[in-house]
Amino acid sequence: MSLNDKLAQIQTELKANKSRFNSFGKYSYRSAEDILESIKPFLIPLGVTVRVEENLIETNVIQTTAIISDGKVELKAQAVVGVDIDQKGMQMPQKFGSASSYGKKYALGNLFLIDDTKDSDALNTHNKKPKLLENTPQFKKVKDALKNGYSLEDVKKKYTLTSDIIKQLTD
Repeated sequence: MSLNDKLAQIQTELKANKSRFNSFGKYSYRSAEDILESIKPFLIPLGVTVRVEENLIETNVIQTTAIISDGKVELKAQAVVGVDIDQKGMQMPQKFGSASSYGKKYALGNLFLIDDTKDSDALNTHNKKPKLLENTPQFKKVKDALKNGYSLEDVKKKYTLTSDIIKQLTD
């Protein structure tokens, strides 16, 4: 199996959960450490290693490179981040450490195709309810909710339902 094939396998099977929570911003996120931890189960079975290198390319700019290797070939992805020298409330090592962590996370995300963002259009439903589809996790949750006291009217408030889906939910 080529390194490209091995990387493709990792990219399609990798689950790097957002296991951390920012209580100020009220959102979940993943760190570089979370990504690295989720990659470890692939390393020995696929015969690859992953490493991260950093270079200071300007006084306040860090270039981070995530590298996967099979011992013969290397594939790389990079991220470039600035260090906010004027940021208040942090000592200089914290400023560089924060930028370093950010760079590692995004270089790894670039290498393993982990998309951390959703654009505003992806989040905008244009006042339309999502369509409930069969054989999805949402369908199973709705079916379970109906068994536990929720009504079909409750479901219709949240989802657009076809007559076929209604039949499946009520059978």
